[in-house]
Amino acid sequence: MTDAPHTGAASHGHGPFIAAIDQGTTSSRCIVFDKDGRIVSVDQKEHEQILPKPGWVEHNANEIWTNVQEVVASAIEKAGITSADVKAIGITNQRETTLLWDKNTGEPVHNAIVWQDTRTDALCRELGRNVGQDRFRRETGLPLASYFAGPKARWLLDNVEGLRERAERGEILFGTMDSWVIWNLTGGVDGGVHVTDVTNASRTMLMNLHTMAWDKKILASMHVPAAILPEIRSSAEVYGIAKGGVLDGIPVASALGDQQAALFGQTCFAKGEAKSTYGTGTFMLINTGHTPVNSYNGLLTTVGYRIGEERAVYALEGSIAVTGSLVQWMRDQMGLISSAPEIETLALTVEDNGGAYVVPAFSGLFAPYWRPDARGVIAGLTRYVTKAHIARAVLEATAWQTREISDAMTKDSGVELTTLKVDGGMTSNNLLMQTLSDFLDAPVVRPMVAETTCLGAAYAAGLAVGFWPDTDALRANWRRAAEWTPRMDADKREREYKSWLKAVQRTMGWLEEED
Repeated sequence: MTDAPHTGAASHGHGPFIAAIDQGTTSSRCIVFDKDGRIVSVDQKEHEQILPKPGWVEHNANEIWTNVQEVVASAIEKAGITSADVKAIGITNQRETTLLWDKNTGEPVHNAIVWQDTRTDALCRELGRNVGQDRFRRETGLPLASYFAGPKARWLLDNVEGLRERAERGEILFGTMDSWVIWNLTGGVDGGVHVTDVTNASRTMLMNLHTMAWDKKILASMHVPAAILPEIRSSAEVYGIAKGGVLDGIPVASALGDQQAALFGQTCFAKGEAKSTYGTGTFMLINTGHTPVNSYNGLLTTVGYRIGEERAVYALEGSIAVTGSLVQWMRDQMGLISSAPEIETLALTVEDNGGAYVVPAFSGLFAPYWRPDARGVIAGLTRYVTKAHIARAVLEATAWQTREISDAMTKDSGVELTTLKVDGGMTSNNLLMQTLSDFLDAPVVRPMVAETTCLGAAYAAGLAVGFWPDTDALRANWRRAAEWTPRMDADKREREYKSWLKAVQRTMGWLEEED
């Protein structure tokens, strides 16, 4: 139910347009959007996942920059337009992935260390010292975890020969992928702009959420020299002008981490509006307004977005490790289905889960538990249970995990979820969407344009250059493709939720204390 991309100049000779670059975990792509927020053209290219050791994940930043240039050129060409028709370019990116490069040669000093990489586990434990996971939480909104960029930068400084000295001498630049792309777009060694936006900066563990500036105390504790850091800017402003290539002369006017970009693209501009992106894993964010809300329920406090000089908007974020990948597991490891969409067909052959619950704690439990010692279970099995019941329980697992995060958000913020806007690959599963609505007891809405991440970057860039006047104009663009409303009896919902929570308890403590 997504908009089919138009091709050729016939429908879109005139424009004007906004282009968005999405530098993601597995691929980079560029989408060109028109005034109505509709997709004009798309191009996408995958890059290599480099896995040097178990738990280590790297990307080649030069390969990524080459791919970004290619997809941009190709998307512009497919649209049948010239760069003169493009009013601004926006950036969205895989968050937390960390790169250090030489500012005089433009060469990365090492592969980028990807957000999924766990090599800084021991360092994070050491940084926690006697305080533990929450050492920097008050300032940054984040628990000490290998997920975030600051410890990754420290690891590189400690482990790449001579790097710390070069960094102290001011020869090295640090950035997440937004900074790398913007620096290269705006000239690289020839005057490239070294910036990041508040959303990406809020995932480094080095930015103070209250001052929106790099935190000197944390930098000292983490042994990260301030000289390498980019300047922190808003998510929607002109950072610089693209130099060379097909975008020559076009303003580079937005940057947002991918999940924040999806929040923006879903036009969740009011307090209490939330979006959930269903991919391999799931990320749910709720707008909490102009104040950062501390989480006591296992969520992250993060910057939602900041438009130019306006006040920053904060969000609470909950992440679920395994959602789409559970369906892949059913297909590839279990062989119970031969294609992902089949899970819906199979699940619809039964009325309910037959008493079975699947808790996919394959790599531990993420929000709101953060229990690395947990492992997956199927609970409540009897001889009555068939593979169709298991299929149903698999879909329910994604919905129950969303419900747990929604409950945690309400507890932390006091804000009730009014509607959940959804995007991502799994939203094509109608049974899952209905189940979500039933378990959340709230409407679930899927938009026309499913590419909300790119759309968010385009919207922010368009606002920065006056292509769209204000967020109300963006809201007017948002179109609903489908909506599901709750049809479940309240008693039944509570009864099944209780069983689900019981099944979750059964996953914990599976691994003994291990280093």
